[in-house]
Amino acid sequence: MTGDLTKDEITNVLMSQSLCRIACSDEGKPYLVPVTFAYGGDYVYGQSMPGTKLNILRKNPNVCVQVDIINSMTNWKSVMLFGKFEELHDKEAENAREQLYSKIFSLMTGSAVHNFGHELESAIDENNRIKSVMYRIKVEKITGRYQK
Repeated sequence: MTGDLTKDEITNVLMSQSLCRIACSDEGKPYLVPVTFAYGGDYVYGQSMPGTKLNILRKNPNVCVQVDIINSMTNWKSVMLFGKFEELHDKEAENAREQLYSKIFSLMTGSAVHNFGHELESAIDENNRIKSVMYRIKVEKITGRYQK
């Protein structure tokens, strides 16, 4: 059975996941990238280093965000968010970083912290954990579908 998710089910998907895909476009050329995120009701929060994604978002702030929970090909939930990218500064950036880190902190630990099943073959590079640019996506529309 396939159907539409309720508002509460959509919120549950967004609150329970930490990885999304952001789709943006540069002069008609699509660009899709996975990112960690935190959902805060009216906004999706993220961080970035300078690069292709950030350059595109600064030029064209219209984005689509996809979040999935896939248990099998016949048991899944998918949420699509449409909105506008906003780069954050100062106190807004600090607040966004706090929201993001409170959600994904446990995912940011190095393999040396819980090394079972992780062989450390080189030094852990911690340089990309704190990224220089904080942003949010102002949610304009949300849809959700499921199959069970």
